[in-house]
Amino acid sequence: MKSVFEISQELGYIKIKRGTMIDVKEIHKYPDNKIMLVSTGAQGEGSVVLMRIANKEHRFFTVKKGDTFIFSSSVVPGNERSVQTLKDGLTRQGARIIHSRMMDIHASGHAQAEDLRLMLNLVRPKNLIPVHGNHFMLRLHAEIGESMGLAPERLGVMANGQVAVLKKGGAMVLTQKTVPTFYVFVDGLGVGDVGEVVLRDRQEMAKDGMFVIIAAVNRKTGQVVGSPDIISRGFVYLRESKDLLAEVRRGTKEIIERAATPNANTNWTYVKDNLRDKMGEFLFQKTQRRPMVLPVIIEV
Repeated sequence: MKSVFEISQELGYIKIKRGTMIDVKEIHKYPDNKIMLVSTGAQGEGSVVLMRIANKEHRFFTVKKGDTFIFSSSVVPGNERSVQTLKDGLTRQGARIIHSRMMDIHASGHAQAEDLRLMLNLVRPKNLIPVHGNHFMLRLHAEIGESMGLAPERLGVMANGQVAVLKKGGAMVLTQKTVPTFYVFVDGLGVGDVGEVVLRDRQEMAKDGMFVIIAAVNRKTGQVVGSPDIISRGFVYLRESKDLLAEVRRGTKEIIERAATPNANTNWTYVKDNLRDKMGEFLFQKTQRRPMVLPVIIEV
């Protein structure tokens, strides 16, 4: 925003007196009715200026009763909830909000048809690949290019990820090759290394929690040693579910001791899968929830 403002001043689109623009750190030196703050964040993005103001996290600016906020942009589809949260945060602090549905203040960031024609006249491109927008918007842009004299083979209305090849002399060929354009998940230091299985596990844990059953088994007798330990996260509160946990422990011992073979090589993978399935069904019958059941068997 600072760069755009400076360029607009250099080109003469914004004409203001010297000293009108001040550093935000000096905002407290001026009367409130003499200050206008130009800010980013009208779409409710989490860490931008306007959301920090709404969350009372901005270092230099706090909302006062009677302050007016003008949203010059329209809401991008999909951002409705975050924008409403932003507006609620500001109005709770006494602010007044004006948006494009109340007044004709919308300033579009998208070029109109005449703007696109002007750009084509100034640049005189050999090829035109419209970007940003739905397919019909790209098609309309291409039609404007054709009306400006570009040949149809010089117009590339492409799908996301489609590859175009520019040949010697400037000819453009749209190929059927594609490159990946799907979302890349960034988690900690890992970029794109978290697959669908991991994400599905996280969704399951977020929905109904996790239930871990830890049992120690005597490899000679096949008997469970002591009482199985239970760890619950996001499923039930252990101190208030003693009866349920007692039934789980009893059922765990029965399942393991029925499947374990004394003094033989027991298939513990089968035992754990069986324990996971049976305990999962039991917990669903009792709670109507399906936590992620993780059985852990330790041979002693």
